[in-house]
Amino acid sequence: PDVAQKVIDSGKTPAGAHRPILVREILEVLAPRPGDLAIDCTLGHGGHSREILRRIAPGGRLLGLDADPLELPRTETRLRAEGFGPDSFTAHRCNFAGIAALTARIAAGPAQIILADLGVSSMQLDNPARGFSVKFNGPLDMRMNPNKGESAASLLGRIKQDALEALLRENADEPHAALLAGTLAGRSLTSTLDLSRAIHTILRLKSESERNLSVRRVFQALRIAVNGEFSALDTLLKHLPDCLAPGGRTAILTFHSGEDRRVKKAFEAAKAAGVFAQISEHVARAGEEERRANPRSTSAKLRWAIKAP
Repeated sequence: PDVAQKVIDSGKTPAGAHRPILVREILEVLAPRPGDLAIDCTLGHGGHSREILRRIAPGGRLLGLDADPLELPRTETRLRAEGFGPDSFTAHRCNFAGIAALTARIAAGPAQIILADLGVSSMQLDNPARGFSVKFNGPLDMRMNPNKGESAASLLGRIKQDALEALLRENADEPHAALLAGTLAGRSLTSTLDLSRAIHTILRLKSESERNLSVRRVFQALRIAVNGEFSALDTLLKHLPDCLAPGGRTAILTFHSGEDRRVKKAFEAAKAAGVFAQISEHVARAGEEERRANPRSTSAKLRWAIKAP
């Protein structure tokens, strides 16, 4: 049987879809208070923002950032329907790399709270037309902003073998990077099913579970490259301290080692320089109950920092 097709045919909206991850832990770290100015760098479905908004009232304000022009207005409408008006919540179509320029233009001063959930939103993953997930057949796109930039199909079609191998190693720690790059580089693959089948064929001598892991890692690596995610994260980490008020709190939720390494190093450097007074010594992970209820939380890692007073 065609394993790639079987995976896609069985694709359903996962349990826990749209459920924000590590909410209790994030709220404990950020400690939102009435009157706080908060920035959610990755608004997504709005789950984290909703909980923060409830706690910064009265008098608080939250800026919600998201680069996705399709999902942002839907989330804004959803939060408006829950009673969060423009005095307390504003939505901004903006990649979080632009946080410094946005806060200088919009906010009255630095924020007490900055949150970034670096995971792909459930709405993006569960929409076959966006091409983010192996569980749904659709165009091989993966762009956060489908009106801008290069699709994953276009990237695969032009990339050279050595560049693809490096991309798979850096963005996903893919152990079969050389083997996969030798066949995938320059290929014309237009759908998620095409790519999944190609990976299964290349790794046909490996176990099914190992092939499925490689499929997920390749999708991850391409998504990161298409959206320039590491570059955007580096820019966010560079400007984040200046956007935080003295004593302000930040929390960043990562989902793979490439992201976590960057956050850890940036937080350690800022603490050594006296910019941060405290940082998390270890990552916080989802507990067993949350992992069962929401499998997407399994790979999540939470790090936090508090700016020096």
